[in-house]
Amino acid sequence: MTAPALLLTLAGLTAGLAYTLACWLAPFGPCARCKGTNRLCRRCDGTGRRVRAGRRLWTYLHRLHDQGTDPQRRHP
Repeated sequence: MTAPALLLTLAGLTAGLAYTLACWLAPFGPCARCKGTNRLCRRCDGTGRRVRAGRRLWTYLHRLHDQGTDPQRRHP
């Protein structure tokens, strides 16, 4: 692998790890629509905070895994 490709790969892995850590430590991010100023915002219900996209993906995959490994849901 060439040096620029290696640096680009490491930068991508570092950014991905940082976002994963942010989703784990702070699952709620700022609302991009109202920035917390609109009490009638339907996206965040006026709180100014929304669940991060990465956290939504993690929850979906976790539930999918749980449903797939639950012995009561398996078909014979």
